[in-house]
Amino acid sequence: MPNRTDRFRPQPHTEAADRAIRLKQHKALFGLLSLAAGLIFLQGYMIAPLIPRLAEVFNVPVQEIGFIVPAYMLSYALMALFYGVLSDRFGRWSIIRISLIIFVVCTALTATAQTAAQLSFWRLLTGLGASGVIPLTFALVGDLFPFEQRGSKLGLVFAAMEGGMAAGSAGGAILEPFIGWRWLFVGTAVLAAIVLWRLHPYGALFDTPKVDKLPSLRQVFRGYSQILSSFRGQRTYAYVLWNGIYHSGVYTWLGLYLSQRYGMDALSIGLTILGYGIPGLLLSSLIGRAVDRWGRRWLVPLGLVMAALAGLAMIPKIPAVGTTLAVLVLSLGYDLTQPLFVGIVTDLGDENSLGQTMGLKVFTLFTGFGVGSLVFGELLRFGFGPSLALFGGIQLIIGLVAVALFWREVPSLKREAQISS
Repeated sequence: MPNRTDRFRPQPHTEAADRAIRLKQHKALFGLLSLAAGLIFLQGYMIAPLIPRLAEVFNVPVQEIGFIVPAYMLSYALMALFYGVLSDRFGRWSIIRISLIIFVVCTALTATAQTAAQLSFWRLLTGLGASGVIPLTFALVGDLFPFEQRGSKLGLVFAAMEGGMAAGSAGGAILEPFIGWRWLFVGTAVLAAIVLWRLHPYGALFDTPKVDKLPSLRQVFRGYSQILSSFRGQRTYAYVLWNGIYHSGVYTWLGLYLSQRYGMDALSIGLTILGYGIPGLLLSSLIGRAVDRWGRRWLVPLGLVMAALAGLAMIPKIPAVGTTLAVLVLSLGYDLTQPLFVGIVTDLGDENSLGQTMGLKVFTLFTGFGVGSLVFGELLRFGFGPSLALFGGIQLIIGLVAVALFWREVPSLKREAQISS
């Protein structure tokens, strides 16, 4: 009969068993974090198709109600600069938990808005709270996996985000006539609260703090300056910014575009843009594996050019089904760029500054989202044709230039061989 000391003796295959347990735990952890990211994108993307409807509800011009998009995006961007730094000091889980709590509360309170100003206020607060989840999930991928294995892991997170895009883009507009826009926010808050509850047992799996004390503001911005000191960093963040401007500008006003051009109501708008996010939901894992194997030098330019052509295709008056196809291509263009930019960003800093590099990436992207929706909205004074022509033309040019700029973005072993040669 075994004695009490047997359990302390080394057992065969213990290390392999521990690896298997950790792998299972990490899989469950990233599954839940991916769901949280998907819900954040769901509530972010369900707003734009509802802009014509919300303008009616609050009896304000579409440009005024459209301000709820940059209010959320720019506040989200601002706080992303600091959540990464805080997580390097206090750990990823502490900040993700606080961020999710604020997201749940503010999303629920959005349903209480009685005016357009109140709606914008709650969207601003939601952005301030929500921006800690996704960049720190990306940072955890960088914490736990080597560069050449991150594409598939990021693919899982982006698949959930794309699912959130699809559900928010189409589902919100489809459900609103039946349950009302307020219940859309309440339902999202309830789902996020359930995910937060399920995440709690996995808190011990999160990394320990990377640094012993918080840096000063000068040190924080010096760190951002160092991240942008290399050409690779400057090029990547510049593309993240513009790509965010382009996609947000075109997407935010799709609901108004369909309403004005085809006379669609909210339900028809939802059905027409049903495909937005679907390519990423279905193909993100495949794209991630392709990146791990072949690198980013062809996929990034392809995604940029595809998105440009999708926007340009909507200038002439095409049938509604043609617009649906253009939206599918636009979505796929996003899938071939933003996840790949994240992979590059995780390789720019060292392990002690990964939260900061991801915070800067999310700040840059959501600043682009906010600026894009504002600028495109102002350009609409001249009509959709000139606005799409300007945005699409710039996107096409930077997509072609990207062939040369991203030529060295291949898997790590090939990149090392290129550099040594």
